[in-house]
Amino acid sequence: MRHGGQILADQLKVHGVRRVFSVPGESFLAALDGLYESGIENIVCRHEGGAAMMAEAHGKLTGTPGVAFVTRGPGATNASAGIHIARQDSTPMILFVGQIDRGHRDREAFQEINYREVFGGLAKWAAEIDQTERLPEYIRRAFAVAMSGRPGPVVLALPEDMLSAMADVADAAPAPIPAAPDRTGQARAALDWLSEAERPLVVVGGPHWSAAAAADLATFAGRENVPVALAFRRQDYLDNRHPSYAGDLNVGINPKLAKRMREADRVLVIGSRLGDIATQGYALFDAPGPRPKIAHIHADVDEIGRVFTPDLSVVSDGPSFVAALAALNGTGKDWSGWTVAARADYLGWAKPFASPGDVKQEEAISWLSANLPDDAIVTNGAGNYAAWLHRYFTYKSFRTQLAPTSGSMGYGFPAAVSASLENPEKTVVCLAGDGCFQMTLNELSTAKQYGATPIVVVVNNGRYGTIRMHQEKHYPGRVSGTMLQNPDFAALARAYGGHGETVRKTEEFAAAFTRAKASNLPAVIELVVDEQALGTSLTLDAARAAGKAAKKK
Repeated sequence: MRHGGQILADQLKVHGVRRVFSVPGESFLAALDGLYESGIENIVCRHEGGAAMMAEAHGKLTGTPGVAFVTRGPGATNASAGIHIARQDSTPMILFVGQIDRGHRDREAFQEINYREVFGGLAKWAAEIDQTERLPEYIRRAFAVAMSGRPGPVVLALPEDMLSAMADVADAAPAPIPAAPDRTGQARAALDWLSEAERPLVVVGGPHWSAAAAADLATFAGRENVPVALAFRRQDYLDNRHPSYAGDLNVGINPKLAKRMREADRVLVIGSRLGDIATQGYALFDAPGPRPKIAHIHADVDEIGRVFTPDLSVVSDGPSFVAALAALNGTGKDWSGWTVAARADYLGWAKPFASPGDVKQEEAISWLSANLPDDAIVTNGAGNYAAWLHRYFTYKSFRTQLAPTSGSMGYGFPAAVSASLENPEKTVVCLAGDGCFQMTLNELSTAKQYGATPIVVVVNNGRYGTIRMHQEKHYPGRVSGTMLQNPDFAALARAYGGHGETVRKTEEFAAAFTRAKASNLPAVIELVVDEQALGTSLTLDAARAAGKAAKKK
C-alpha cells in the first residue's frame, strides 16, 4: 500500500523525471512526502510563475515534459503564464496543482477553482484525479498527451484527500513511442514540388527539433543551395554561419528578408505554424492563397491549412522529415544566385548599427557572439532589448536559444536558472530588460540555493521600452504608464549572494563579464543605456517624430 503522493512520485520516476520545480502548498503535502525519498530533485522556487517557466524551459532543453507543482487557487493562476508559454511554444510540460478535498467542491471553498474551466483553453488537457487508484493511468496519459502531435502543457489537479489516501495499485509503464514511418516518399514529393520553383524558400520552426535535425537541415540546405529562414525564436535550428542561412522571422524582421518572402514563388514550411510573427501579421502571404505556393509539413494535422491553404501538405514531425530530405539525391537546380543574395542580405543586416549613448548594446552583443563558447545557452524574455540579441548574435549550435515565442516578459531569468541546473558545465547568459528582469528576479535566491550560475545582462533604460515605442508611434509625446524607477541591480544581486556590476561605458563590458564568469555565482551586469536607444535602428526622438508626422496625414 502507498499513499497517493508516493504513487505519484513513483510514476514520475517510471517516466524518467529527474527534477521538478515547485512552490509548496498544504494542498499537496502528500506529494512532497512522496518526493522525499524518491531521488527526484525538487527545486523550490519563489513564485509559481517562475516555477512554471523553469519547467517549460526544462521541456525545451530536454524534449521531455518539464514538471512543476503548485498549490490551489492563486498558486495555480500564478503559474498560468508558464502554461501559456508552453502552449504557444509547443513545449511538453505537466503542471500538478493541489486541490481542495473532494467533499468540499462546488461550495466556493478556500482557494477553490474549476481547473478544467480555468486551464481548458490553455492546456492540451486539463483534468482532476478523483481516485487514488487511477493516478498511474492519469500520469501515463499526461506524459503521452504532452508529447504527442504538437506538444504542449497538461494540467492535473490533485484533491488533497485523494493524494493522502492509500491504495494498492501497480505502476504504469510509459506509453510506447510510435515508430516514425518512412518519410522517403513524402520527402521526394516535396523535393519534386520544390524543384519547380524559381525563387524557393525554406522556412523551419516548431517543436521536436534536435541536434541531429539541425545537422540534417544543414546537409539538405547545403546540397540544394536553397535559402533557409528560421521562425521566431528558433534561431538555433541551423548554424547561423551556414551559407544558406537567410535570417529569422521575428518582430524586427530584416526588411530585405520580408521582401524576399513576398517574392518567393514556392515556400517549403517545416514545423512552423506560420503564425502572425513569422508572416508579419499574416501580410507576407496571401490568405488563404494563392501566393506563394506553400508545402506545409507539420506534426499536427489541425495546424495545416489553419490560415494558408497549402499546395502540398504532410503530417510529420520536422526531424524525421528533414532526415528524409537529407538522404535523397538533389534536385540539380541552380538557385545559387538567389541564395547568395539572401545570405548577403542577412550579413548586411547583422552589421552593427551604432546606437546612441555610452553603452552600445550592439557592441556588447557582438562581443558575446564572438567570445561565448559555441554551446553557450542564451535566454531572453520580451522587450525591445531582445531586438539587439536577435539581430546581432550568431547562434552556432542547437539548443543555445531559450526564448518564448509567446512574447512573455519575465521568462529569460527562470529559463536561465533551469538551463544552468540542467547544464552546469555550460555558460548560461540571460539578456533581460529592466522591466522584464523585475518580474522574476526573486528567483536569484533559487539560483543561489541550488548552485545555478547564470549571468544576467540587464539592459536598463528606465522604461517599458516596447510599449513606449508603440506609444510614441500612436500617441507621440503623451508618455503614460511606461516609465520605471529601478533599483541598483548590481547591489540587488549582491544582496542575494551573487555577483553584481554596473557598466556605464561599452569598453567596461568585456572585463565585467569576465569577472562575472569567474565568480562562479549567479551574476548580474547592469548596462545603463541611453533613453534614445529605443530600437536597433530607431531613436526615441525619431519614433516621436514619425508618430507626429503620421498624425498630420
